[in-house]
Amino acid sequence: MSEYKLMATAAMGLESIVASEIKDLGYECQTENGKVYFQGNEETIARANMWLRVGDRVRIIVGEFKAYTFDELFERTKALPWEEFLPADAAFPVAGKSVKSKLFSVPDCQAIVKKAIVERLKTAYNRTGFLEESGPLFKLEVSILKDKVTLTINSSGQGLHKRGYRLGQGDAPLKETMAAALVKLSRWSPNRPFVDPFCGSGTIAIEAAMIGQNLAPGYNRSFLSEEWPWMNAQVWDRVREEVEDVAKYDLELDIRGYDVDYNIISIAQRNALEAGFTDIISFEQQDVRDLKIEGHNGVLIANPPYGERLGEVEEAEEIAGVLGKIMEQHPSWSVYILSSLENYEEMYGKRATKKRKLFNGFIRTDLYQFWGQRS
Repeated sequence: MSEYKLMATAAMGLESIVASEIKDLGYECQTENGKVYFQGNEETIARANMWLRVGDRVRIIVGEFKAYTFDELFERTKALPWEEFLPADAAFPVAGKSVKSKLFSVPDCQAIVKKAIVERLKTAYNRTGFLEESGPLFKLEVSILKDKVTLTINSSGQGLHKRGYRLGQGDAPLKETMAAALVKLSRWSPNRPFVDPFCGSGTIAIEAAMIGQNLAPGYNRSFLSEEWPWMNAQVWDRVREEVEDVAKYDLELDIRGYDVDYNIISIAQRNALEAGFTDIISFEQQDVRDLKIEGHNGVLIANPPYGERLGEVEEAEEIAGVLGKIMEQHPSWSVYILSSLENYEEMYGKRATKKRKLFNGFIRTDLYQFWGQRS
């Protein structure tokens, strides 16, 4: 098998979790802002796509170089061995972005990279005229940061947060990758009770169930690189066999999700059914004011309303106070709250053991961590 330089992209603040996941798969890695670099073969590509819970996409790095002119961009792109990745009939749209670089026109950069690859492939495959691009799809990207060009191929296709189980969602859905990150950061283990009192469409609870039963997040979806001729189907068969071999389908879990909205609870139940967790997760309509906590040493994770709209801040603050009073009676439980309220600790009534800055989409939030006293 060939060896590739790979890059897993990640939301800001989650790079260390993605790096930990890659190390758990057995690969060494290095991190930068929003990126985790590692190396591997075709099986590495398949396993990373199948198992990364927090990463956004797995990209193959074809080339990296400095370019200050369009001529440099063209010639250095053309010099790369594109025929090792793209068959003669490959369809290869080129996306692009440029930040703090002399080559700031993204459409021009995209067009030049496309032209350079076409010229390379025509020479490699002894073709004249136009390339038909009627074959398998390869999504390319030219990214330029401070004049450094990175040319990549997206091996995932849709973002890795697209697990395949979410049939419906609420008004402000939490990405599956972020939900998984919250569970990972809580260090919850399957022998502990788990509660989400603002469960919405059930994403956090479902991600916890997947982690608890060691079920690969990509088990219920396909990936763009499965269509590529040089990605042997046997590789994907082996990776999916591994998923089945290590899954703990019979492991009992105590996971509960509550929400005040009956309609959203129905959506959560349908999503859990699609994910295969209908008998594992309990979803019920319930106001947080009526929350009853059972058991010891549990974990509560919540993404409550932020009060982003006018007039809703007071309600969000009130809810924080209600939850704080309830959890005060359960000191063995650890509580993890994702909120954009800067005064959340004051409203909750307790100083967080730790805070971690995270971005929920474009909203700057903090993960307030109130660690329990294990009993």
